[in-house]
Order: sequence, then C-alpha cells, then structure tokens
Amino acid sequence: MRRVAVGDLLPGADLPSIRELAADLKVSVITIKRAYLELERDGVIVTRQGKGSVVAERPGLQSSLQEQELKEHLNQAVSLGLLLGISKTELQRRLAEVYEQSKRRAP
Repeated sequence: MRRVAVGDLLPGADLPSIRELAADLKVSVITIKRAYLELERDGVIVTRQGKGSVVAERPGLQSSLQEQELKEHLNQAVSLGLLLGISKTELQRRLAEVYEQSKRRAP
C-alpha cells in the first residue's frame, strides 16, 4: 500500500505473481495470497484470472491511502503518548513542535 500511496506504483502497474513475490521476499505463498486478497478487498489492487494483479485505477486512491497511513501513524503516536502518561495538550504541543521543525527543514 505504501508504494501506491507515495506514487512508486501507479494505477495499472503490473504486480509480481504471488509465487514470484513469495520467492523474492522468502515468505510463504499463503502469506502473499492473503496480502493480495486484503489489498483487493480494500480496492488497492485488481486481480484478473490468468492475467495477474495490477494497481487499481480508482480515482483518489493515492490520496485515500496517504490519509489512511497518516491516521495510522497518528493513532500510534496517541497510543504511545497515553502509555507514557502524556496529556492531550502536551501531545499537541509536541506535535506542533515537530511540525514546525520539519517545516523549517523542508525545501
């Protein structure tokens, strides 16, 4: 999903076969098959019998995936903040601080 979100894989791009990817990553074919099924269920890829899988040509897919990834990272930050006993206000302050530092470094 990340490679689609950042534009490395464009709509219509061919994906490796399940067996090929399993061999390249040294994981089981079943694991890759499950991942492909999940990506297909989420509308990220389309699989055609005998033709393989491609990145879905769905308008807004890239921005939708970017939003989803951002939300996942924010959820992780909040979970860690709660675990460390950081207040909402302090967490917001720290996020704003990191945001400003990153903004200054950006070209």
